[in-house]
Amino acid sequence: MILRTFGWAFGITVLGLLVAALYDGGTGLALVAVLAVLEISLSFDNAVVNAKVLDRMSPFWQKIFLTVGIAIAVFGMRLVFPLLIVGITAKLNPVEAFDLALNDPHKYHHLMNDAYPMIAAFGGMFLLMLFLDFVFEERADKWLPWLEAPLQRIGKLDQLSVVVAGGALAFTAGLFADEPGQVMIAGVLGMVTYILVNGLGELFSEATEEDDEDGDGDEDGDAEPAAERAPARSGPSSLALATGKAGFFLFLYLEVLDASFSFDGVIGAFAISTDPIIIALGLGIGAMYIRSLTVFLVRKGTLHEYVYLEHGAHWAIGALAVCMLVSIGRHVPEWLTGGIGAGLIIAAFISSVVRNRGGDGASAAAGGDKPLHSSKV
Repeated sequence: MILRTFGWAFGITVLGLLVAALYDGGTGLALVAVLAVLEISLSFDNAVVNAKVLDRMSPFWQKIFLTVGIAIAVFGMRLVFPLLIVGITAKLNPVEAFDLALNDPHKYHHLMNDAYPMIAAFGGMFLLMLFLDFVFEERADKWLPWLEAPLQRIGKLDQLSVVVAGGALAFTAGLFADEPGQVMIAGVLGMVTYILVNGLGELFSEATEEDDEDGDGDEDGDAEPAAERAPARSGPSSLALATGKAGFFLFLYLEVLDASFSFDGVIGAFAISTDPIIIALGLGIGAMYIRSLTVFLVRKGTLHEYVYLEHGAHWAIGALAVCMLVSIGRHVPEWLTGGIGAGLIIAAFISSVVRNRGGDGASAAAGGDKPLHSSKV
């Protein structure tokens, strides 16, 4: 199971470290290893949320996510994205930006730092909207009932996530940003991107569920409403084994989510190295492990057995969003961001174990591996 799931990650690790050693000797090898660990620590909560959404996709779209998606994640976000940001900021084409990165890494780093407030605003607001939609949604299981219960009650107010996120953006831009207008625009674009992708996913999944209802009626022609059959889920609308357009928008949602998570890692990597090759190798290896971990969580049914993991991951996402917004004007150490996320997920895992052993209604998932395309939630 471990080798089958993490085989590609192990292989890419060996290859990446070998390339790093040939490229920059022992120093390159050490830097790539550190960057890989940094990416994994910052993105573990991403794997948990990815697994929850991947569990709802058809086998075809799961394969697309694990093949095309990883190419986008590794080469697009970890290598091309920083070059595009620098190119736009300095009005350079990608080739000139790549040349700048290789020959003048300090100027390249400076340009990335100049663009960081807009990057952090976009990614931070996307993740904040995801977090708020989760904590304001009514659900049976509550990890922190003293906090989640009142949040779910006030969450009945329509569009509360947008109101809270918009207020947080205005406060952050006014308090921390040197150029509030640019930060506001980037943050609003992050909110719009989340609402658009989430809304499109709901639109096509509702159409799919209506088609399913037409074939699920009893002898009297009655069908149980899909909303009553399916438990609440995070991310885009609830949908089992999404196919067609619904599957595409779930895939698109995952890619935008991964991009939002990667912003923090890409920028944080510059505190360790300014070499784009070293950064791409290190973060690429880390991204491979996050993808493999996503598959592992789905195949083992871990999220069904340890029900609070999803809660811990979303609280970690909320913490990451806050750290990204604060970092617009204040430096937030990478160890703090990763440590908070890891701590929340570990605490949620321990709470899940205690819940299962306490026999308070939770049942452990069936033993053995489960198919990757299982839709059980």
